Amino acid sequence: MCRGDEVTEQVLSRPGRYHTVTENLEVKEVILGDGERRRRYAICFNPLEAKCQKSHREELLHELEAELASLSDRTKDHHTKRVCALRARARDGRLLKETKQGLAIDRQAITELERFDGKFVVHGNDDTLMAEDMALGYKQQQRVEEAWRTMKNGLKMPVFRWAPHRIHAHIAFTVLSLLLEHAIEYACQDT
Repeated sequence: MCRGDEVTEQVLSRPGRYHTVTENLEVKEVILGDGERRRRYAICFNPLEAKCQKSHREELLHELEAELASLSDRTKDHHTKRVCALRARARDGRLLKETKQGLAIDRQAITELERFDGKFVVHGNDDTLMAEDMALGYKQQQRVEEAWRTMKNGLKMPVFRWAPHRIHAHIAFTVLSLLLEHAIEYACQDT
């Protein structure tokens, strides 16, 4: 979502109310374009994940402030190896900016990142599905992938598929394993 494309510029900035689907899922539908070029998006918001991301970012900012305070040489040479290493970090380099006084935290970048807290966007072209169904379907897909990752890690063997018939078999096997898991949970009345 942070790429600056159609999703960032038009979909997330579109006003509207979120509808509560579950305790930790709120959904808003956005439609762009007309006719055949029409695109449907479901913006999903998870308030619990938003709180988690906010607290993680606050911890990160405290670490950055401590790193910046420990930089003792801020006089003439702003491009020491340590400053370059801080700027090059994938995790928090985007939150820093170069000023006349040296390296500082970019508050505008932090404000921009706060827009994305707890949100993800699902794109669909099926007009029969409601936005809630699109979001829940995506969540189910994540559960299937998580079940497969768990099963694959238990087997301790790499599973890579490139041939279409093997990919289809892989997906069918994953869906069947998830169905088996649900059947066992239902029979035992426990997770």
